[in-house]
Amino acid sequence: MKRIPLLILILVPVLAIAQQLQSPNGSFELQFRLDDGIPTYQLNLNEETIVAKSKLGFDLKDMQSLRSGFILKEEGTRSFDETWEPVWGETKTIKNKYNELLVQLEQPTTKRVLNIRFRLFDDGLGFRYEFPEQPNLTHFVIKEEQTEFAMTGDHKTFWIPGDYDTQEYDYTTSKLSEVSSLMQKAVTPNASQTPFSKTGVQTALMMKTDSGTFINIHEAALIAYSCMHLDVNEKNFTLTSHLTPDAVGNKGYMQAPRNTPWRTVIASKNAGDILLSNITLNLNEPTDYQDVSWIRPVKYIGVWWEMITGKSSWAYTDIPSVKLGKTNFSDTKPNGKHAANSQHVKEYIDFAAKHGFDQVLVEGWNEGWEDWFGKSKDYVFDFIAPYPDFDVVELRDYAKSKNVKLMMHHETSGSIRNYERHMDKAYQFMVDNNYNSVKSGYVGDIIPRGEYHYGQWAINHYLYALKKAADYKIMVNAHEAVRPTGLSRTYPNLIGNESARGTEYEAFGGSNPDHTTILPFTRLIGGPMDYTPGIFEPDVSKYNPQNNSWVNTTIARQLALYVTLYSPLQMAADLPETYNKHLDAFQFIKDVALDWEASLVLEAEPGDFVTYARKEKGSNNWFIGRTNDEEPRTSKIAFDFLDDDKKYIATIYSDAKDAHYKKNPKAYDIKKYRVSSSSKLSQYCAPGGGYAISILEVTDSSQLKGLKRL
Repeated sequence: MKRIPLLILILVPVLAIAQQLQSPNGSFELQFRLDDGIPTYQLNLNEETIVAKSKLGFDLKDMQSLRSGFILKEEGTRSFDETWEPVWGETKTIKNKYNELLVQLEQPTTKRVLNIRFRLFDDGLGFRYEFPEQPNLTHFVIKEEQTEFAMTGDHKTFWIPGDYDTQEYDYTTSKLSEVSSLMQKAVTPNASQTPFSKTGVQTALMMKTDSGTFINIHEAALIAYSCMHLDVNEKNFTLTSHLTPDAVGNKGYMQAPRNTPWRTVIASKNAGDILLSNITLNLNEPTDYQDVSWIRPVKYIGVWWEMITGKSSWAYTDIPSVKLGKTNFSDTKPNGKHAANSQHVKEYIDFAAKHGFDQVLVEGWNEGWEDWFGKSKDYVFDFIAPYPDFDVVELRDYAKSKNVKLMMHHETSGSIRNYERHMDKAYQFMVDNNYNSVKSGYVGDIIPRGEYHYGQWAINHYLYALKKAADYKIMVNAHEAVRPTGLSRTYPNLIGNESARGTEYEAFGGSNPDHTTILPFTRLIGGPMDYTPGIFEPDVSKYNPQNNSWVNTTIARQLALYVTLYSPLQMAADLPETYNKHLDAFQFIKDVALDWEASLVLEAEPGDFVTYARKEKGSNNWFIGRTNDEEPRTSKIAFDFLDDDKKYIATIYSDAKDAHYKKNPKAYDIKKYRVSSSSKLSQYCAPGGGYAISILEVTDSSQLKGLKRL
């Protein structure tokens, strides 16, 4: 890793009340001012105002606020330039270059100090509050953070409600002025109606101005703090921070010295620049681990989709075990639908081994599901006790013989304290049985006192679980946890999160066709998503006649998602018997890489389409993916990113001419061409469709024989 600090930060006393900072290339300008003692900032991009004058500060519980009455005591600037290598990622190296302004504010009436640190990059802004150690502010409770982002107009906005417990919504596209009225119609996607802010939206929030500038607001390095939502003022288009409360309404418990997470604003005239920004990662600390050799990308299949669709069950029996004398299953008849049985799991292991997959996820292997689905008030999951038909040792040895690992599943059902009590034993059980990754789940209300999934208390747990897993060299894929904020830089064993509406909702009624064209601009700004793509059978009733859900996609777009929805953890989510019917299309899932040397955005418009090209780390192979909304479109791309002196074969997996996500989703074409850096492609994309391309380097010219040039 290369670090080049250019200037040392020096704090000096000042009398002025206005400070300015420019990004390294001069495109962004930050203005900080004290307006009658109120901290404010403004952000401009090439003389266009991105964030108009906006206020900063806090309301504190039972204390005078930190919103006004400040004087500027000291200020300092510095520049920083480094290049670092992520353990895994969308690029092999990441440039971290910024100019920084640190302002030290003093509130004379209380003799309290509040620092605000601004970092201005060539693609946007990050800033945070810092509470230094001081005698007049030690322990305090945040009533609300009052950070503003004043927008300059009624921007087009891609948003989901500011729910405290879930992000599993379809996105709404509207003007800022329409958010509140549309919010009143919103209901949570969960069976139980969890509270959420009727005026708030979640981050990452994506917007587009009338002048064509794209703006993204999010946060980075969310640690020991509550998740931020944004309240929308429809009259002046100001967004104001709204922290997730705890069970009694408090927003954060603080002890100085302490820093908040970073607040981020990414902006550009080019939508692709938003997708390629590394601000979120750069505002996190370098990796906390000395040894990262055990952390690596994973391609997996799983005993999962058949339960999601209702074809099979998680539970061994339909009778709650509390009625059986706790966990006595000897006198209980199995329900006949339990998927996690040894023989069936072996079939998945065989399929994984045959096609070169790393791991097999198995859900429903452990005791507790019968109580959960039986709605017993006494349910609790056991993280080391398997059901009678799941032989842990036999499957461990069988998987080893096939050079495949099993992936553990821990459903906590929101009972966080119970999980923490059993975590060491659960992780040791994994190590003993050759599991090196876990999919953890937090479905349901947080137990015991009604905390929220995105409150400070739960945030602390997610990091605790991640660090504890690292002690056992275990990688974590957390579902229903808080949306990521770049922590994978510091803790790279966080190889995946759900934290959004993923494929499973396609079996619960579907998602809008534009959903996967918005996720890269919103949910994925903070880190990779375990979206679980690869569904080849859109008609869910083929698996469960009682389920009439439909997956709103073509097969070609399902392939594209392996490129457009970045993750070092990629699942082939459908059933092996379905893949066996389409092995020609399945080949792309086998071929596509997990770790990338470089990533390019060839086309992008949030809500409409996204086209990525990515180069595999350690090779000269490239992969392209295009995801399309409900409108038929033609994608036009050039292959000028290829090396001039190399030869390639491109295999194009595209929608057929009559393909349609509702009417004809399985219609696809596969064609091969000779391609070079001068090649160009004009490719039809069906409604709800897209395409995927593998571009493999050829060293033997005989392989090109008979192939047309593109």
